[in-house]
Formats: sequence, C-alpha cells, structure tokens
Amino acid sequence: MEAKLTQFSGLSQKDKGPAFISLIPEILSQSGSAIARDLHTLVDTVVNQDSVGLVVGRQVLSELVKVLGEGAIQNVDLRKQVVEDTLATVQPRIVSYEEQQVNTLRFQLADLLEEEEEWSDAARVLMGISLDSGQRSIGDAEKLRVYVRVVRLLLEDEDSVQAETYYNRAALLVHSANDRETLLQFKLCQARISDYSRKFLEAASRYHELSYVGEIDEEERRHMLLAAVTCGVLAPAGPNRSRVLASLYRDERAADLPTYNILSKMFLDHILRPAEIQEFEKSLKPHQLAKIAISSNDKLASAAKDDGEGAEPNTSTRTGPSTVLDRAVMEHNLLASSNIYNNITFRGLGALLDLTPGAAETMARRMIEQGRLRGSIDQVDKLIWFEGNREEDDAQGKAGGLGDVEEAEDTCAPFTKRWDTQIRLTAAHVESIVQHLTEKGLVTFTVEAK
Repeated sequence: MEAKLTQFSGLSQKDKGPAFISLIPEILSQSGSAIARDLHTLVDTVVNQDSVGLVVGRQVLSELVKVLGEGAIQNVDLRKQVVEDTLATVQPRIVSYEEQQVNTLRFQLADLLEEEEEWSDAARVLMGISLDSGQRSIGDAEKLRVYVRVVRLLLEDEDSVQAETYYNRAALLVHSANDRETLLQFKLCQARISDYSRKFLEAASRYHELSYVGEIDEEERRHMLLAAVTCGVLAPAGPNRSRVLASLYRDERAADLPTYNILSKMFLDHILRPAEIQEFEKSLKPHQLAKIAISSNDKLASAAKDDGEGAEPNTSTRTGPSTVLDRAVMEHNLLASSNIYNNITFRGLGALLDLTPGAAETMARRMIEQGRLRGSIDQVDKLIWFEGNREEDDAQGKAGGLGDVEEAEDTCAPFTKRWDTQIRLTAAHVESIVQHLTEKGLVTFTVEAK
C-alpha cells in the first residue's frame, strides 16, 4: 500500500485524484482490520502530505464519505472505527476541507452511536458540527433538526441541564419550521424539559396535547397520556392543577391506565393513603423522586413546639416533605381536608400529613399566601379555618342535574350557608345517580292509583 501511495504521489496533479480514488474499492475488498489500517494510511497521505494537494485530498475524502454512507462496510464496529479514525485525521486541518463532508461523517458516527444506545456520545458528536460557519449557508430548518436531535439524545441520558441549553436554541428557530415530524419532536422535547425542570403543570398539559396527535403511534400516545397523569399528580395542589386533573379524568382513555386510581382520588379530592402512594411511587422516574431542600426559615418554624403543651408520643418528627411526590401528596391531602373540615388544629393537621404541627402550619401558610388554599390561620388558638369556594360548589350543583338552583336567602351566617350548600350538593348528586340508573333501566317508578 505504501509503495502505491508513493507512486501515485509522483503523478501529475490531473491524474492523482482518480489514482487515489481507485484505491478505495481495492481496500474495501479486503477483510478484517486490514481495511481500517489501509484506509487510515490513505486518508493520512492525502490529507497531511503537501505533495498531494488540497484539491486531490478533497476529492478522495468526498468519495470515501459517499462510499461509507452507502454501507460499503457491513460490520458496524469496523465502520465505526473507520469513521472515528477519519474524523480524527481530518480534524487538525478541518479548515482546509469542506465542512459538508466532515459534517456528513459526524452524522454517520452519531447514527452508529445512537443504534448502540450511547446517547451522550452521539449528542457530543452532533455538538461538534459547526452550524454557524460562514463557509456554507445552513438553513434554519436543518439547524432546528440538529438541535432537536441533540436535546432528545441528552434527555435519554437524563442530562436535562445541557439539554435545556440546546432546547433554548431550537426555540428561537421553531417558528420557521414546516416539517411536521420535527415540530412534533420539538413539542415532545418541550414536554420532557418541563418534566425534568419540575414544571409539572406545563409538562402535563403538553404531554396530554401530544397524546391526541394521530401521526404518533398508538402505544406512544398511551405512554404520553400516562406521563401526563404522572405529572398532573406531582404538580402543586391548587386551582390550576384541578383544571389539568379534570381534563385528564374526563379523558376516556385514562380509565385503562395503571395510575387511574390515584388520578380519580386526586380529582375527587379524596385523601390518599400510604399504600396507594407507595404503589404510585414505583412508576416514577429517578428525577421525579429527587430530594427537595427545606429552607432554614421553614426548618426553624417547623421545629417550633406548641407553648404549654407536651409532645405526644405519636407526634411526627418530620419537618417537611422530602421528595417531590411527598410534597404533592401532602399538599393534596391538605386541600382535601379543607373540603371535609371547617377548621383543624395544627396538631391534628400534622397528624394527618405526618408532619410536626409547626411544619403543617408552614405548609398551610404557604398555600394560602400563593392563593392555592382558601382559609386563614388563627395562631392564638392554633387553628386553621377553611373557606368554601362558593363558585365551585354552585357549578358542581348545577352539573349534578338540578339545573339553575335558586340562591338561598343571605342570612349573613357563613356556617348556615355552607350547611345549605352541602344539602344542595347532596341532593344534586342523588338526582344525578337516579337519572343514570333510570337511563340504564336499573330502576323503575310506578304511580299507585288512589
């Protein structure tokens, strides 16, 4: 091989290109490691020897890239070795060669690494592609495809920090994209970035939206619906989460999911039990089980003991939620208890949430401050007073089948009004149940003649 290369180097400039190119099929006809060794020798000669010339080097490299892209080397490991070796040889003199050829080699290497599920390595190879060089104009659509692919690969290895950097670059170009597949991949990356960033409300909405897209495989759409339910459960309790949960609960497909039980209990404001939480926890991904830190102020407030009262033997010593799931469940149970009780003591709420009384008060205070819980705190009597949401109660009463219900007389007595509302709601639910039973023919009504 060295003798032929030396001979061809002495040819005229016009004949060097075809001569060196003719060696490529000859080398590929060999077997085993000889292919990688001889191709390395060929590339090193045409790239690094000044006697060969830049024009000939570009011609030979272009032909080699074309042959590799056509699958001339069937052995995946050997092909990967050749591509990596060629890139390493060309890299020091990359300015002298066309970026399109080098970029094509990088795409081929990224494909091989992705097939072997080496996600981060494939992403790093794509990161090395120069998309903003002045040598060749690259369109926004192509840049977007590369950025979205990098984000997708990084998320496969759960590197959400670096993925977000490339996601932000993609977001600047997505307005000019027309390719449906790229747009769908971008939206999926958008949902997953929100998921990894613990913006669970946004993630749930985006996953749910994607679960309706017909171009996506049915099994993938089911997986996205499951991810939407998981994110909805983990979202901070409050009106916004209630709207997301309502949308998911009314989706007929949700009834077949393994997480439907916890979804229905959260939507219906039922208190969750430890066994149900443990079962749901098994389906969570590592980033959804991440530990959360408690601020020093919250620790001090949570650790404070009630004045004049000794600690009961069964009182919890936890000063706050330890994981994202912990926090979501505690906030949900606090919100659910507001629909059961008019008021509750700090100690009673602490027992319900498995927290110290001070920590229970801190959680309630924060939810009230953020507008996610309607109520007030009486620190003298160590009580939390809950306020009913009149608009939601009326809406539920109308949905129950009674239609527009006349407003009760305003007696200026909040507990009397709340009692009247509860009676109206109960009557509405009974009416709704009777209507369903009648429609299904399970009950009949007969009128006795007098």
